[in-house]
Formats: sequence, structure tokens, C-alpha cells
Amino acid sequence: MQWAFTGEQQEFRQVLRRYFQEVSPTPTVRRLMETEAGWERAAWRELNDTLGLCGVHVPEIYGGQGFGFVELGIVLEEMGRALVCAPFFASVVLATTAILNGASEAQKAALLPPLALGETIATLAFTEPNGRWDFGGVETTATPLDGGRYRLDGVKSFVLDGHTADLILVLARRPGSAGDEGLSLFAARAGAAGLERRPLTALDPTRKIALLSFDGVEAELLGEAEAAAGPMALTLAQAATCLASESVGGAEKLRESALDYAMLRIQFGRPIAALQSMKHKQADMLVEVELARSAAYAASAAADDDGGRGGGEFMALASLAKASASEAYLQTALHTIQIHGGIGFTWENDTHLWFKRAKSSEVFLGDPTWRREQMMRAWGH
Repeated sequence: MQWAFTGEQQEFRQVLRRYFQEVSPTPTVRRLMETEAGWERAAWRELNDTLGLCGVHVPEIYGGQGFGFVELGIVLEEMGRALVCAPFFASVVLATTAILNGASEAQKAALLPPLALGETIATLAFTEPNGRWDFGGVETTATPLDGGRYRLDGVKSFVLDGHTADLILVLARRPGSAGDEGLSLFAARAGAAGLERRPLTALDPTRKIALLSFDGVEAELLGEAEAAAGPMALTLAQAATCLASESVGGAEKLRESALDYAMLRIQFGRPIAALQSMKHKQADMLVEVELARSAAYAASAAADDDGGRGGGEFMALASLAKASASEAYLQTALHTIQIHGGIGFTWENDTHLWFKRAKSSEVFLGDPTWRREQMMRAWGH
């Protein structure tokens, strides 16, 4: 596969990098991660007023920019470099994509324009306290009510920005069903009666998660009843592709940080970058990050080529990219800490911020072992 970014895409990347360097320096990241919300609405509005990033992959008929997952991947890669504290992954990557894949045309026309403008912030609640990423782990039930409404009962955990989102998309099942059967997607408002939201303490304070409890919460069915397994599988594969791009951006930032420090740190009268062992380590980091980058770019291009069909080739590449990028990110973080020596994991040093994101991203949407299993299944093995 021979593929390269266009000139417009390269310029888009440079604009994003300059902007995120300005609005998300590490002092800002540290300040925001200490707040309960983890982000600020004023900064969120500025982000969308300036660049319109919430609508990057939303079709123009719904108020978006009309681009694809290649451009969305560029956004995520640059956000990963800067460790941007914003509900972008929850609202844009997860919730907006789920609506695009699973909602009716009328529902898309109603829900997507405010999401594309950043006026509404949404999230996708699919994982439960059992920690399973497959649909067999979904235990939340949906019981039909009069007037086409449904009653949701259950608990969702590890929900990105679940305590601050305005709109919550919930994957639930018909009582008595199991596996991929009986799954539907629902939309509930943040202020709905019976909904309790509680922030969770997480390893990565730059990415907030929450526990959501549903006790008779009324919700609207999105799309067809008991037909959410296919659209949700596609959504999670596309999200895994985006997470791979974000991980590549963070890994590259760490690799550059490690090299810069090695060039500055003097030992035995010369920079440690001149030591043979250090050259080997730097070479290993470069190879790992570049391989992960290639996998992420291939998956992003495959997502656009797939056109929302959920074909086996794209589903396999999405899992491959997620597994490769998460491992490269975490390994690069470990190398960077080691190269920095004793100060590498002190609170004053910024390296631990990316390390914690790398560790949380390793397990989010499925760890590398589970992802490789999904890859082999997608390829029919």
C-alpha cells in the first residue's frame, strides 16, 4: 500500500500543531486535570469557533465539514501530542460516530448539527463494571414503555466525560437476551429522572471517566430496535483507529522529549546521546513509533475506503493499529522515563502525564491481546 498525505492535509496538521501548542501547554494541562470536569466550556467553544473540529467527519448535510477518518486521525494525533484536555474523544469520536452509524435519518438531522457545532456534548456508555469490551458484557436492560419510549435499568462504568456530558448514548439489551442479540442504542438526557452520575478516580487525570447508574431512566431508541450490534461494532472499530492515532501522537512527543534530554544530559564529559546503548534505545523507539504510525495511517485510510460497511479488512486493521499503537506508546513512555533518570517520574517532570495516558489507552477499547484476537477473527482465523 502506497499512500501519502495531500498538501492540504499537511497544512491542516501544521495549523493544528501550532494551535494546540498555544492553547494546551503543560501548565494548562496540569491546571485542568485537577478540576472535577477536566475541561472548560469557554475553551471548548473557542476550539470549535476557531477550527470547527467537532464536525470534521460529519457530512455537510448535518452541519459538519464533510471530511473523513484520515482528517479525524490527524486531529487526534495532534491532540495526543499536546495532551489536550477536552471531551473530544467522548463527544466526537464515540457519540457522534455512533449516531452516524446507527441512528435514523431524522435522528441524525436532529442530533448531529448541535454536536458538530460543539453546542451539545455527548458520550457513549457501553462498558459496564465487569470491564468487558465485548457485547456479552452488556447487562443494562431496556424495557419498552408506551409511546415508543424505553426504560433503562443498569450501571455503566468507565464512561468518558460521563459526568459532564449533555447527551448520553446507552447500549442496552432486551431483558433475557444474551451475546450480540437484543442490543439497541438509546439516547438519554443528562437531567433525566433516575440517572445518577459519579466521577471515578482514574490513573490518567487528563481523561475523566464516570460511573452512570440508570434506575428507570426514560430514553429514546436510536435506529432500529435490537439491531445495534453491527453499528456498534463498526463504531468501536472506528474509535480504536482514532485512539491509535492519538497514541501515535503521544508516543512521538515522548520520543522527541527523550532525544532532546539525551542531547542535553552530560555524563563522563559528553552527552549521553553519544553512548552506544543510548543510540540503540533511540533507534528502537523510532522503529516502534514509526511502525505504529504506519498501522494507524493504514487503518484511517481503510476506514474511509470501507465507507461504513464494517468489512473484515478494516475491522482487522483497526484492531492491529490499536494493539500496535498502545504498545508503542507505553514502551516509549517507559524508555523516556528511564532516559530522564531519577527525575523521570517525579511530579515536577511532565513525562508522567503522557505515561499515565499511555497506560490508560492501553486498556481502553480492549488491551493488545484482546485486540489481536479480534484481528484474527476479522481475518477469519
